[in-house]
Amino acid sequence: MADLNAAGTFQLGDRSVKRMGYGAMQLAGPGVFGPPGDPNTARAVLREALASGVDHIDTSDFYGPHITNELIREALSPYPDDLTLVTKVGAVRGEDGSWNPAMTPRELTAAVHDNLRNLGVDALDVVNLRIMFKAHAPTEGPIEEPLSTLVELQQQGLIRHIGLSNVTAAQVEQGRRFADIVCVQNHYNLAHRADDPLIDLLASAGIAYVPFFPLGGFTPLQSSTLSEVAAELGTTPMQVALAWLLQRASNILLIPGTSSLKHLRENLAAAEIKLSDEAITRLDAIAQPGESSD
Repeated sequence: MADLNAAGTFQLGDRSVKRMGYGAMQLAGPGVFGPPGDPNTARAVLREALASGVDHIDTSDFYGPHITNELIREALSPYPDDLTLVTKVGAVRGEDGSWNPAMTPRELTAAVHDNLRNLGVDALDVVNLRIMFKAHAPTEGPIEEPLSTLVELQQQGLIRHIGLSNVTAAQVEQGRRFADIVCVQNHYNLAHRADDPLIDLLASAGIAYVPFFPLGGFTPLQSSTLSEVAAELGTTPMQVALAWLLQRASNILLIPGTSSLKHLRENLAAAEIKLSDEAITRLDAIAQPGESSD
């Protein structure tokens, strides 16, 4: 069993969590829509993640919708005291599986209550506000109104901590004027590195950065350099990609998702991999043109 402590911990709100966590998105059906083909395996993956030392699970009630939260409740409730559940609001799924904005006060309030009910908790540890001016890319625009709704729900005791997702650096700055932001969740990986400056800024402020699609998401990372480094280390390319993220910055928390027990074990084992300076230099060169801060 992998030693997740090897990757260290970082503060997430009032919790210190291990930097290697788990993302539940892939537990839903194809396209993150509908139920999984094998619910028993989905629940087994969640139980093994906790048994392996994971103390930070990322989810949302719009995964499925409702599916992943229901699986988490069925598999893990009553929850261990040291488990931090992070969810997100700001979107809903269309009947065709589309991802649609849901950022009005009424929609956000309903989403928080949906997450509370389906996870079976009285308060949500962390709620990320996903900004949906564009569904799959950060886009400038004011976020004060939706964020103020979450602050009100926080004051009511329904949310403990607030994060942001799918946001620009300017929106993070704006958000920090209205709320204590504990984490930012954006698209980032070895090849997609537009957020390099933001990661460093958040690190200096003690704010966690949680990359989604750490392995490329729906288009998995492919690189001859990645494969070569993995072969030299006797690991898989995806393990190297995760190890690179852990060494990129101490405030990065990982939430690789999978519906496979085998892949879960492989992902968690990346916490123990240490890359040499020479390997990191080679891997850094993978960044797509315009994606690095250099």
